[in-house]
Order: sequence, then C-alpha cells, then structure tokens
Amino acid sequence: MVPIIIVFLALIFFGIYQYKKSKPKRIKNIPDSWHNLLFEHVLFYKKLSSKEEQLLFREKMRDFLSETHVEAVNFKLDELDTILVAASAVIPVFCFDNWQYSNLSTVLIYPDNFNKDYEYAGDNRNIAGLVGTGRFKNQMILSKKALRLGFNNKTDKGNTAIHEFVHLIDKMDGDIDGIPKLLLSHTYAIPWLRLMHDKMEAINNNTSDIRNYGGTNQEEFFAVASEYFFERPKLFKRKHPELYKMMNDCFCKVKA
Repeated sequence: MVPIIIVFLALIFFGIYQYKKSKPKRIKNIPDSWHNLLFEHVLFYKKLSSKEEQLLFREKMRDFLSETHVEAVNFKLDELDTILVAASAVIPVFCFDNWQYSNLSTVLIYPDNFNKDYEYAGDNRNIAGLVGTGRFKNQMILSKKALRLGFNNKTDKGNTAIHEFVHLIDKMDGDIDGIPKLLLSHTYAIPWLRLMHDKMEAINNNTSDIRNYGGTNQEEFFAVASEYFFERPKLFKRKHPELYKMMNDCFCKVKA
C-alpha cells in the first residue's frame, strides 16, 4: 500500500512541476527599458496621447508575456525581439479590456524566413510568419528578419507579426474566414463582406494600393488590410475612408 501511495504522490508532484514549468514566468515589475525601446521602434506606442496610455500598453504587454512563451530557435533572443512580439499582440486589441489570446501558447522566432516544412536553412524559404496547425497548434512562427522589418520600415504598409496576430483574432470565433465575429456586430457583417469583396476585386484588377496578397481570399484580405490600417492609418483613411471607418469601429479608434 505504502509504495502505491508514494508513486501516486510522486505523479501528482511531477504533474504540478510540469504544469508550473509549462507556464511563462509572471512578470511583476515592468522593466524601465521597455518604454525607451517602444518609443524608438513602435510608432503606434509613440503616437499614444498620454503617459497613462503608454503605461497601459506596457501593462498589456506584461500580461501577454506572462501567458505566452516567446522562444528563439538557434539564436539568442534579444529583449527587443520579445518587445516587438508583445507589441504586435497588443496593438490590434489595445482598446479591449482583459483580452487574452486563448488560442496561443508559444511564439517561436526563427532567424530567417522558412519553407512549408518549417526549415529556415532549406530551399523555397518564402514564409515570414504563420499561425501553426497540427503539431504546431497554438503556436505562431515568425521570422526575426520579418519581425524587425515590420517595425523598422515606417513608410511601408506591412507588418508580418501584426498580420499573424490578426489571423489569431479572426480564428477566435472558430474559423479563420476574414469575418472577425468577436469584433463585428451582426449588423456590420453583410456590409463588411460586400466592402471586402469590392476591395479584393480592386486588388485583383490592379487598381488598389492594398498589397496584392490581400486579394488571395477573405482571411488574407482582413489581415493585410489590418497591417495597412495600423501601420499607415492616415494614408489608409485618405485612400479607403469607408474601409477605415469600418475597421476603426472594429478595432476601436486608431489615431490617424
């Protein structure tokens, strides 16, 4: 009887140990370095109107990193890489209280772009980021090169990490289909679909400045348009006023 009890208790303690080990470490104090790095590299943060909003942004980053692992694959993770991942997660949901990415446990950062077999040293390495499936379920994979470029280039309309987090938001209602039901009220669904297909048609007819990849399907349109919306809100508002208004209602007032 005694050995059975010992084995049983050992299994319980091992389970508790594994659970604790699998949880990211809770961040209690926000490092002072975060503000300077965000101010230098993240335009969305720099444009926030008050110190209170900037503090709220950093608190949301802390909460994200306390729930999600950020891991580098075959290179040493810089603080800036972690900050850019967390900022990418917070930007699309900044206006929402207590938001959690319940469909994400780990963000893996590869040193460079990768191929469909998740190899970053093989041929056909044309993938900069993706939301994982199968053995990579609840994981996101990002290229470090693309992560940095998304924030270094202040004049383009793209940001790979934001693109992938928008896919996760889209997925939270059960489907990645370009219709984020958690953000769109029922009344907006049909006008959104109509506007989305009009814009996709313009992309495929080469009469739009939205990136070509947005014409692939509904889900890619939503993610690509969101990149543009967050990266260049003023230009987006001028070029696509109706789409800007609808996405602003969706994501909660982004300053143009």
